Amino acid sequence: MKKRALISVSDKTGVVEFARHLSELGYELISTGGTKNALQAAGVPVISVSDVTGFPEILEGRVKTLNPYIHGGLLAKFSDENHQKQLAEHKIDPIQIVCVNLYPFQQTIAKPDVTVEDAIENIDIGGPTMLRASAKNHEFVTVVVDPTDYEVVLEELKASGDVEKATRRKLAAKVFRHTAAYDAMIAEYMTDLAGEENPEKMTVTYELKQSLRYGENPHQKAAFYRKPLGSVFSIANATQLHGKELSYNNINDADAALQIVKEFTEPAAVAVKHMNPCGVGTGTDVYDAFTKAFAADPISIFGGIIALNREVDKPTAEKLHEIFLEIIIAPSYSEEALEVLTSKKNLRLLTIPFDEKVKVENKHVSIEGGLLVQDQDRFTLEDATVTVATKREPSEEEWKALKLGWKVVKHVKSNAIVVNDADMTLGIGAGQMNRVGAAKIALEQAGEKATGAVLASDAFFPMDDTVEAAAKAGITAIIQPGGSIRDEDSVKKADEYGIAMVFTGVRHFKH
Repeated sequence: MKKRALISVSDKTGVVEFARHLSELGYELISTGGTKNALQAAGVPVISVSDVTGFPEILEGRVKTLNPYIHGGLLAKFSDENHQKQLAEHKIDPIQIVCVNLYPFQQTIAKPDVTVEDAIENIDIGGPTMLRASAKNHEFVTVVVDPTDYEVVLEELKASGDVEKATRRKLAAKVFRHTAAYDAMIAEYMTDLAGEENPEKMTVTYELKQSLRYGENPHQKAAFYRKPLGSVFSIANATQLHGKELSYNNINDADAALQIVKEFTEPAAVAVKHMNPCGVGTGTDVYDAFTKAFAADPISIFGGIIALNREVDKPTAEKLHEIFLEIIIAPSYSEEALEVLTSKKNLRLLTIPFDEKVKVENKHVSIEGGLLVQDQDRFTLEDATVTVATKREPSEEEWKALKLGWKVVKHVKSNAIVVNDADMTLGIGAGQMNRVGAAKIALEQAGEKATGAVLASDAFFPMDDTVEAAAKAGITAIIQPGGSIRDEDSVKKADEYGIAMVFTGVRHFKH
């Protein structure tokens, strides 16, 4: 049987050497367009698809491989006498090796100035058709979509004259993953273009960033995937400068820290443990901000994640160096800061481009057998219709503190209560089954510092008991969504103690 290989690639990495070896192994090479030109320029013998089909490329190259002389050679079962009879009858030669990768759709739509016409033109038709045909017929055809697989194919061909069945099956599986991901990106682009908010089918694709040693616990397997063309301002696209590999829990906690620090334009520092903030501080500079975040909860910060929205300088690095931390996230580090922090072998140092515009992405949460999709909670106090429900209005200092508390409480697991002053959190109650329980935790943590501080709640007060507890601890102002049928009881209680209470009309549940 005549040995033939069809090669037509967009990514030409290593393709000339791959083709040269195939030619030396006795394969007739068939190619198209730029790939054919590259092989000819390198002196590799090659014929064009048109030579095989007897039909020229038409419609600006949109139609060239969609032909029975190609697909008959790809889909024929070599062991089927009837298939072989039909091939002979129509003078079609089998094709044993297919090396194809696709028009660069992802790279095209990544361009900031891409036009719809350019994006559509870079939707490959012939490539996926050849790949799927070859992968379907992998019992007889070796299909290669990834240049990293050239070596193993050549090694097996040289060793035995054929590619092992197990290898062909792995390569076929990779092809179907590749074409599925390619189509998923096209589907997402077209769905956005058409303005569909809840399409009847949700197709998403992710690329493996790294395998993880384990998941939440050592007995759970895990891996980290990132979205192609996903937000640059994310942990998935962070640059790690130093330290050991990130763990599953590290990634979750780091993402939580980043989401909180994104809320601030002034110098800010956020400490996170188990996906909840344990300390948040703002200041005149990054050193001042971190000093306050540390003071907010110097116990819980141990072994935590720190996110800063300014470059880490040497004084801040020296203060960070004093405690055990898992990760530090920042826009950048001074050379002196790096010298201090890299002395800790395992401390992970990440950089993220804080000057990048935040890309709006939906939040996906998997459940067993399904997927929940929603908008990210990017609602801010500036978006809310704020009303003062009590007789007393907040002072200027209280307003400043209330705004900080509202930024933080939306990132605390519900039921959530945050006690803070104008520059830092003082106590955080997270994930409690009742609101007054969360308040008691936050107020107890704040201690004497609660006197003159403010309190923020992620959802309304179902009873006035939270206001009572806040008043007895010395809280002077409260911010909450309102909306309870018993709001009047809470307002009366606040008036009784001279507390200013602000309603936002918006809750921030986080489950």
